[in-house]
This record gives sequence, structure tokens and C-alpha cells, in this order.
Amino acid sequence: MKRRTLDLLFSIGGLGLAVLLLVVGIVLTTNANFANSYVHDQLAEQHITFKPADQLSDEEKKSDCLREYAGKAMTTGKQAECYANDFIGLHLKAISGGKTYAELGTPESALKAQVAEAEKNNAANLDDLKQQLAQASAQRETVFKGESLRGMLLTSYGFSEFGRKAEQGALAMYLGAALLLLLSIAGLIHAFRTPASEAFAAPEKKREPIDA
Repeated sequence: MKRRTLDLLFSIGGLGLAVLLLVVGIVLTTNANFANSYVHDQLAEQHITFKPADQLSDEEKKSDCLREYAGKAMTTGKQAECYANDFIGLHLKAISGGKTYAELGTPESALKAQVAEAEKNNAANLDDLKQQLAQASAQRETVFKGESLRGMLLTSYGFSEFGRKAEQGALAMYLGAALLLLLSIAGLIHAFRTPASEAFAAPEKKREPIDA
């Protein structure tokens, strides 16, 4: 095979791969832009704003992100993660003593059984048990709402992370396309500078010994 032909084949193949990487990069960029704009629009519609710095409690001030985003509107995935974990998560622990919505169901069910038994026996502590049940139910309902909001915010964060990964992937595709383009151009230049008759890896001619 001629050297020029080989250079042209590799160069044209490199150009084709560069175009392919460019197309993939554009697709990833489009997906990243969609993810970022979708998360921004959905969070902006909620009109959630971080507490101002001067209103943060001592526990809240321990969070770097709560101090960083203090007083700002929530519009990004990272902000949603911070609000979900460091604000809602902190208050849920304070309300429930670290128990989840599911775990709070056990004491609530026990109180319901005690109230039912007290009503049958017309027990003197019936009103007290009803009050305890109302408090337990209210506590569990609050935790349910908090966990639901926290879950939705973390979903938004996860969606934004897909967008961020897509941006990184797009950058890698663009860099790869640029590198292949440069190599292909160099290959084309080399091809046209190479004599058309030059063979690839042609065997060297044996030198005839010269008699002294």
C-alpha cells in the first residue's frame, strides 16, 4: 500500500470520528441544558428561600452551605441538596428524635390500641391518652410532610447531577473531537507532502559490496 493512501485513510477516518464525537458532545450539551433549566424552573416555582444569616440557629450555623446560601432563593440542585439535608433533615431530627415516619407508626399504633381499650373500660385516663395520640399523630404527619419535601428536593438534586455529568461528558467529547481534528489535518498535510509513489514500510534495498 502506498504511504499517501494510508495517510489519507487514517486522516479521513479521524475526521469521521471527530464529527461523531462532536455530535455526541452536542447531544450531551443539549441534555445538560435541559436538566439544568428544568431543575431551575421547578425549584424557582416553589419560591423557597434560605433563612437569612442573622436568623440561623446555632445548629444551622454549623452548616457551611446554609451559611453560604443564607437569604438566597433556591434555584439549583446543590442548593436543593443543602436545604434537604442540612435544613429539613436537621429539623426532622429535632421533631422526631431521629425516628422516621415509618418508625413513628409503632408508638402511634400502640396509643390507638390503648385509647380503644380505655374507651371500652371508660378509663379515667382516656382524655390523657387521646391527647397523647393526637400529639403522636401530629408529630408523624409533620415528619411525613418533611420527608416528602426532602425526597422531592433530593430528586431535583439527583436530576441536576445527571446534567452536570452530561456537561463533563460533553467537554470530553469536544476535546476528543478537537484532538482528532488536529491529528487528521496533520495526516492530510503529511499525505500531500509524501510522494505518490512512496510505499509504506518498503523494504530497504540491499547494498552491493564495493571491492576495494
